[in-house]
Amino acid sequence: MEEYTPKHSGDTQPDKQKSNKIVYYIAIAIAAALLLASIVTLCIKFFGGREDFGEYKNSNTGTTNSDSSTVLPANPIDFKAIQAENPDVCAWIQVDGIEVIDYPILQSSPEADDNFYLDHDINGAQKRAGSIYIQKLNYKDFSDPNTLIYGHNMLNGTMFGQLKKFKNKTFFEENRNIYIYTPGHILQYEIISAFVYDDRHILNSFNFDIENECQEFFDECINPTSFTKQVLEGATLTTDDNIITLSTCTSNDSERYLVVGKLISDTKTAQ
Repeated sequence: MEEYTPKHSGDTQPDKQKSNKIVYYIAIAIAAALLLASIVTLCIKFFGGREDFGEYKNSNTGTTNSDSSTVLPANPIDFKAIQAENPDVCAWIQVDGIEVIDYPILQSSPEADDNFYLDHDINGAQKRAGSIYIQKLNYKDFSDPNTLIYGHNMLNGTMFGQLKKFKNKTFFEENRNIYIYTPGHILQYEIISAFVYDDRHILNSFNFDIENECQEFFDECINPTSFTKQVLEGATLTTDDNIITLSTCTSNDSERYLVVGKLISDTKTAQ
């Protein structure tokens, strides 16, 4: 007679199924949380950088210089008003063909981190879009041989997100100027090149007070080694010139996209 063997009262099969379900639901919950975090991050990146600075624009067309009868043009920017809100504002930038690039330029105070405005807005609030800014290696009056201006490559095209338009030859040829406003000056720069460069810190990699190092970078601007480049035909740069370099990131962490402008005029203003 076959011996009867009863089922073990501690059979683990149902417990294993229950455990698998728990693991499954936990995995689903984690995946959903990660997805939500990604959506939030994307929204911040997409909608960040949308600010209205219209209240700091001047409407006057000309003002008499207090030291003479000369009528100087009014500065388009009311620096007295904006610097009362934040003294770190040192300039303002506009770029031909890209209406959204109409921003104050900031430089952090001596006691603050050099890249404070990388992730802070004009009010000092933490913000992924950050601000357009220069580092303390540059003078606020843009008198250096090369002033580096940094801005994020935002997905919604704000900040420096639309600089990539200069990759297009027609757009590059039709939009020629960058305007920098500082207290008392309107600086006009002609765009001479736009190209992909590596991620080195340019101001730490070249001493622009030494002629051969300055000329080395200037030569790169005139004849970039990158395959992604636009260069103004016949453009030249010597150590007597003054340039600005707009720098933003690309989809490749080891690259930066640069737009270079050469100073062609410096107009004094009433403020």
